Amino acid sequence: MNQTKIISRILYYICIVLSAGYLITLAYSMFSLITGFAVTPYKNGQFLHINYPFTEQPFLNIENNYPYIIFSFLLVLISYGIFFWLSALVFKVFFQSKLFTTENILQLKRFYMYNIFIPLPVVVTASFFVEVESIIWGLVFIHFMLGIFCLFLANIFKQGLHLQNEQDLFI
Repeated sequence: MNQTKIISRILYYICIVLSAGYLITLAYSMFSLITGFAVTPYKNGQFLHINYPFTEQPFLNIENNYPYIIFSFLLVLISYGIFFWLSALVFKVFFQSKLFTTENILQLKRFYMYNIFIPLPVVVTASFFVEVESIIWGLVFIHFMLGIFCLFLANIFKQGLHLQNEQDLFI
């Protein structure tokens, strides 16, 4: 069990950093696109560079049309920011002193609900506005399977909590 706690703690911090990276990039990109700060158009305005702050060095390259910016850029940043945040909370479950708690089951439930019910509607909605590459449908499937796996895990935790509560009644 000690190995699980060590690995889950490392993955927790990695996911926190990834989530923060995505969400900070989202905030900076939105600020830049709204204000025009550190944005440089190129190729006759078809594309935009979002530059590193206070430099002319490109940080992100995006198409200069609103459906693309919203559905293929900003929506991806927020979706994966949330995904990695929820992933971090799931990994946090595994290094707690008490595994079978209502709060831990709630963290697992949030994760599986997000992965089962969010990616497909997001991609279907985006497909009305931008071209969705075939690999994206594979990612939707992977998220769905990850959600189902976490659903099973949450049900195991519910059973563990039930058994733990029964055990506490006998003592």
